[in-house]
Amino acid sequence: MKQIREIRNSKAGKTLFANFAYLSLLQIANYVFPLLTLPYVVRIVGVENYGYISFSLAVVMWFTTIVDFGFNYTATRDVARSKDDLDEVSKIFSNVFWVRIILLLICVIPFSVLVYAIPMLYNMRIVLFTTVLLLPGYIMFPTWLFQGLEKMKYITILNILAKSVFTFSIFIFLQKSEQYYFQPLFNSIGYMIAGIVSFIIIIWKWRIKLLKPNIVGIKQTVSGSFDIFINQLFPNLYNSFSVLFLGTVHGTISNGIYDAGVKLANIVLQLFNLISRTFFPFLSRKIEYHSLYAKWLMFLILILSILLFVFSPILIDLIFSNKFKDANVVSKIMSISIFFLVLSEVYGTNYLILIGKEKLLRNITLISSIIGFILSIPLVYYLDYVGVAITVFVVRFLLGIFSFYYSRKIYKYEVSNS
Repeated sequence: MKQIREIRNSKAGKTLFANFAYLSLLQIANYVFPLLTLPYVVRIVGVENYGYISFSLAVVMWFTTIVDFGFNYTATRDVARSKDDLDEVSKIFSNVFWVRIILLLICVIPFSVLVYAIPMLYNMRIVLFTTVLLLPGYIMFPTWLFQGLEKMKYITILNILAKSVFTFSIFIFLQKSEQYYFQPLFNSIGYMIAGIVSFIIIIWKWRIKLLKPNIVGIKQTVSGSFDIFINQLFPNLYNSFSVLFLGTVHGTISNGIYDAGVKLANIVLQLFNLISRTFFPFLSRKIEYHSLYAKWLMFLILILSILLFVFSPILIDLIFSNKFKDANVVSKIMSISIFFLVLSEVYGTNYLILIGKEKLLRNITLISSIIGFILSIPLVYYLDYVGVAITVFVVRFLLGIFSFYYSRKIYKYEVSNS
């Protein structure tokens, strides 16, 4: 309790709690907007077309990971430590921006080739290309910069702007099942608008400069984030690959059922992403408060995991209708898995990265993801969407246990030496 009072009474603590309040408002919006649009979208487009949307998003998530390149952690950490130096922040902002543009161009070319070369993807080309439009808006909306500067108010306002554009457009224009591609199209347009507004704020309001591309700076930026990039890329071996394999082997209806099953767990995870994003820049400067942060967060996720496990059948029926009752088993498996995923975030992302142990976290993720990839093929083939859920659970379990074990081992070693 003494530590909590110290945080609350300090300037950094007041900023922390203000940011948490803004991100809490954003979290409420993240709950409200899907509750408004999701039942409507599912009812209009149907299970099969909703599966197309889910499949396309899984494809684009691979490219999102590449374009991000781990900057949501490394750049956030660097900005948080240099937030009072406008010139240094401008360098970080510019280098990350240009690297992301280069990566976007690298991604778009093979993506287009694959769409036109593979018949299955070609038949889905409209929804795939409307979904990939998320990437330009994602680049122009640098959440990592707002987070590093601890300006969470702007993340909240711009996200609500994007979601408002999406929501109003969906209700106005989506009227027929064959218009299912409107869902990713309006989602992309919303983020593009938010990205343009964020650029105006950054360049004209805050006077952060977008400098010319610097080869040396770009190389340093890439090398400094490579381990985190690997840490984020390899989970796609078991996660996105499993979803893609599921759609290929069992069809898009299975994709739709699986997606419905993970939706509730993802809503809970959004809450913990909110807390993690709030504390990441704070812990970048004050790592001594990590044990307090970890204790309270793990207690909270334990309670919510139990509640989700118990009430998931009622919630699935309420939100998605009884057509998605098969998604209940997926939701129950995911409700257990989120405890271990948050464990890996608390002791991996928000500890090992902050103490400079990116390579250790990379190796944990690499080994766990390879195991998940190997397991996913037989599990998905024989168990359909349940196989995807089991794959995700196993990998999250490994990530959580190994992150906890090694972080505690390092902590005890440093305490004994000091």
